[in-house]
Amino acid sequence: MKRMARQMRLHQPLILNWFRAKKLFSSGIVEGFNNKAKVTLKKAYGFRTFNAMQIALFHQLGALPEPQVTHSFW
Repeated sequence: MKRMARQMRLHQPLILNWFRAKKLFSSGIVEGFNNKAKVTLKKAYGFRTFNAMQIALFHQLGALPEPQVTHSFW
């Protein structure tokens, strides 16, 4: 019981913010972004560099345009 009271005291400002917002904000948007990020990370399992994975996340979550490449395959 003491542990729970301590946790409530530590997180009191955050808990009260939720009541001040009067339920105007939903965590659904954040959960959707988290889900998209997790799916992208699963798809990026075979990427060899962190930079490649980071670019994949930027494109998936930010709908960024394709970067110009310095070489051409055709």
